[in-house]
Amino acid sequence: MAERIEEAPDASPRVLSIQSHVVHGYVGNKCAVFALQTNGVDVDPINTVQFSNNTGYPTWRGQVLQADQMWQIYEGLCENNLTTYSHILTGYVNSVATLETILKIVKSLKEKNPKLKYFCDPVMGDGGELYRSVPQEMVQLYRTTVFPLADVVFPNQTEIEFLTDVKINSEADALAAIDKMHAFGPKTVVLKSAFYGDSDKIYILASHKERADAPAERFRMHVTKLPLYFTGTGDLFSSLTLAYSTKMPMLEAIHRTVSAIQAVLQRSKDGPGKLKEIKLIQSRDDLLNPKLIETMEKL
Repeated sequence: MAERIEEAPDASPRVLSIQSHVVHGYVGNKCAVFALQTNGVDVDPINTVQFSNNTGYPTWRGQVLQADQMWQIYEGLCENNLTTYSHILTGYVNSVATLETILKIVKSLKEKNPKLKYFCDPVMGDGGELYRSVPQEMVQLYRTTVFPLADVVFPNQTEIEFLTDVKINSEADALAAIDKMHAFGPKTVVLKSAFYGDSDKIYILASHKERADAPAERFRMHVTKLPLYFTGTGDLFSSLTLAYSTKMPMLEAIHRTVSAIQAVLQRSKDGPGKLKEIKLIQSRDDLLNPKLIETMEKL
C-alpha cells in the first residue's frame, strides 16, 4: 500500500489492558484479551469491574474494582519488575477516581518506557447521549488530562460530539471535530462510527498528524449499517487495531480492523434477542486473516 500513516512498530509487543470484564458475553477485557492473544500479542488485563453480563441486559450483578485497589495491583506489578509494557489500552471507565488512577499508571509507564503507546477508547456514550453511569465531569477530564497522554483515540460520533462541542451533520463537520481532537494531543484519531449522508452507511474516518504543525493524513471507509445493536464492537475495534498495528502501518491496521469486524457482525447477526452478543470465538479465523473490504479512500 502506497500511503502509510506511520512506520510499522516493534516485533515483541506487551500490553496492559485496563477494561471491564463480564462472565457471559464478550465486552471489555473479555473481548480484548482474546483479540490480542489470537494475533500473538501478550496482554495483562486489569479488570475494572467483574459483572455477570453486560449492562445492556435488564439486570446484572458483580463487583467494581475501586481506584485504590487498582493502584495496589499496579504496585504489585512494579515491585516484581513486571511492567515492561510496549502499549497500554483503556476502555470503559465509570468514575473520576478510577480514571485519575489510570492516568497515574499511564504516566508511570511512560516514564519507564518513553516509547510506550497509549491506545484510548473514551467509552462515554452512544446514540446521542452519555451513558447514565458516566459522570459529566469525565468529558473535561478526558480533554485536559487523558488525551494529552494518548497516542491513538477511538471515539464514536456521540463521544466526539460531546468532547469537541461539534455537531456532526456532514463529513466537513466530522473532520472539524477530528481536528479538535488532535489539538487535545493524540497523533492518531479514529472516528469509528459516524452517520451522515446516506442513512444506510456507517462512515469510519482515520486521521494522523505526526506533529501539531504538520498536515494530517486522512482516510475514509464506509460499511453498510445493520439495523441491529451489537455489544463489544468498540472494544473489538480498539484491541484489533492495536494488535494489527504491531505488525503493519496504522492505516493497514485500521483497514483490517474494519474488515474483521464486518465479518464478525455478519456471523453474529442471527443471534437471539435484540441485544446481539458477538460470536467472537467462532470468528477466530477472521481476526487472523480478514477479507479486506474495498471502501478505503484517501481524503
